Amino acid sequence: MTGSAPATRRAELLAGMKATIPLVIGAIPFGMIFGAVAVTNGLSPAAAAGMSAFVYAGSAQFIAANLVGTGAPAAIIILTTLVVNMRHILYAATLAPHVKRLPQRWLAPLGFWLTDETFVVVIQRYEQQDASPYKHYYYLGSALLMYANWQLCSWIGIIAGQTIPDPTRWGLDFAMVVTFIGMIVPMVRNRPTLAAVLVAGAVALLAHGLPNQLGLMVAALAGVGAGMLAQIFPGAGETPQPAKAERAP
Repeated sequence: MTGSAPATRRAELLAGMKATIPLVIGAIPFGMIFGAVAVTNGLSPAAAAGMSAFVYAGSAQFIAANLVGTGAPAAIIILTTLVVNMRHILYAATLAPHVKRLPQRWLAPLGFWLTDETFVVVIQRYEQQDASPYKHYYYLGSALLMYANWQLCSWIGIIAGQTIPDPTRWGLDFAMVVTFIGMIVPMVRNRPTLAAVLVAGAVALLAHGLPNQLGLMVAALAGVGAGMLAQIFPGAGETPQPAKAERAP
C-alpha cells in the first residue's frame, strides 16, 4: 500500500484479508476444538454456535465452555471471561486515534469484530506512514475473514463433537498456544510490554492448579499490573548515573 498508485477500498479490503491468512490458519483448529469442547461439555449445538456468532471471543469462549463442563457458578464464568477479555480495552485504546473520525455505523461492527489476530494485523497497517483514506477497509477485510473462519470452524467442531468420542484428545488446542506466541512476540517492543508478558506467563504457570480457571484471571491481572508499574517507573532496576558537575560560567 506504499506504492505510487492511490489506495482503493477494494485494494485495502483484499490486503487486509491477505495479511490475516497466516493467523486464520492458526485459528482453524482452535475454532474446531471450541465447537467440540462446547457440545461435549453440555452446551447445545445452537448455544455453541450462538456463542461464536454473538460473543465472538475465542479464548473467552473456550474458557467458558470448560467452566460449564466443570459446573462452575455463572458468576465465576462471567467474571473470568470478563477479565480475560479486558485486553480488548487496551486494543481499542490503541486503535482509537486511528478510527475516531469514522461514523458510528463503522465503529460498532469494527468494535465487535476486534480480536487479537485482527488487532495485530491492523495496527501495523495504521502505523504505516502513508496517506490512504481507506485503512478502515483493511481492518474490515481482516475482521470479515476472521469472523467467517471462526463460524465455519465452530460448526465443524460442533458436528465432530457430536459424532466423534472425545475429539479433544487430538491435541489441536496446542495451535492456540502457538498462534498466541506468534502474535505476542512481534508486539514486544518496549519494557512495559515485556514485563507484562513475562509476569503474566510466570503467574499463569504458577497458578495453573487453581479451580475454575482462576489462574488465568490472576495471571491477566498480574500482567496488567506489571506493565503499568513498568510504565510508571521506567527507570526501576537501572543503576542511576552520577550527575555531571556543572562548570561555573
